[in-house]
Amino acid sequence: MKKTPLLNSHISEVISRMGHNDTLAIGDCGLPIPEETRRIDLALVKGIPTFIDTLKAVLLEQQVEEVIVARETKEVSPEVFESIKKEVGEVKITFISHEELKEELKKCKAVIRTGEQTPYANVILRSGVVF
Repeated sequence: MKKTPLLNSHISEVISRMGHNDTLAIGDCGLPIPEETRRIDLALVKGIPTFIDTLKAVLLEQQVEEVIVARETKEVSPEVFESIKKEVGEVKITFISHEELKEELKKCKAVIRTGEQTPYANVILRSGVVF
């Protein structure tokens, strides 16, 4: 049995295959996921699981060197942005438009869909290295 806290085998598999600069996204239940990008659908019912709970779980296992957030998140859902900042600590945060973020999803190894229904509760995590 796994020793690390993250139990979802699909998320663990994606993270274990990631290299430096590879990306993984976490999104609300309305984020359009490109057909060519792997979807890990955790959405159960409205609000479950939350975006922040999912981010916390992923950060237990993934080494992240950059977080990419839509500018709209900071403007429309400042509480989500503040929670992201709290969870990622000193990690670099890069802002792009929501439209650019949706385009970047095509390059992600996977998008994790949550039950979150807060506007712009989406993030792309760029992998760092552990050495």
